[in-house]
Amino acid sequence: MATTTTDSVETHQPRRKRTVSTKTIARITGLLYILIFVTAGFSEGFVRATLIIPGDATATAANILASEGLFRLGVASDLIAFSADAVVAVLLYVLLRPVSRTLALVAATLRLIAHPAIASINMLNQFMALQLLTGPEYTTVFSPEQLNALALLLLNAHGYGYLIGGIFFGFHLIVLGYLLYRSELFPALLGVLVVLAAFGYLTESFTFLLVPAYEPIASTIVLVTAVVGEMALALYLVVRGVKTQQPATAEAA
Repeated sequence: MATTTTDSVETHQPRRKRTVSTKTIARITGLLYILIFVTAGFSEGFVRATLIIPGDATATAANILASEGLFRLGVASDLIAFSADAVVAVLLYVLLRPVSRTLALVAATLRLIAHPAIASINMLNQFMALQLLTGPEYTTVFSPEQLNALALLLLNAHGYGYLIGGIFFGFHLIVLGYLLYRSELFPALLGVLVVLAAFGYLTESFTFLLVPAYEPIASTIVLVTAVVGEMALALYLVVRGVKTQQPATAEAA
């Protein structure tokens, strides 16, 4: 009796490629950038500016205890901003790697170090300050005055950590500005404005480290340059996207 064997043949179909336009990537980047402005601005410009009284540990502690929910919301809002910043770092790399893959990688790395890394870990200072003020286990060891002073110390440490992250972010913006200036996808003016924002961040951080008496002036400089440079970039990404349409391919299984 003859037997017939049938060989199984595997067929490999090529993976489909899904095209994502460069303009779409740019607009997603811009929307995330605006989300960062809103969330980080809420935390720094409203929550901490309202609750923390520089040099007054007692008043600061009273404000935080009276508005604990707002303080916690500020911490959560910052973490949302830093998470979005990690995605923005990657998307900017995708947009700008045609100019220079190496420099785009440098820019992305510096941004990832500045906010998703340094600034996120720095949030522990805020959380531990809240723990000191609200944790009953600490009241048996420290007096209320000591607890308030320690909490303010941690909040000040958070401010210093923010400035350290600002150094990395400033160098990131220098590289980013150069890439924007050289890119065919964006107007050169955006690159110039972003570089100005970079010097604002670096001026604030190094002024605090070297001549802290002038830190309020440096803070005003970074506020103006960052709003003009980074907001201009964010709005351009959302409204215009890019100057030319270039498809980016993403492989799908």
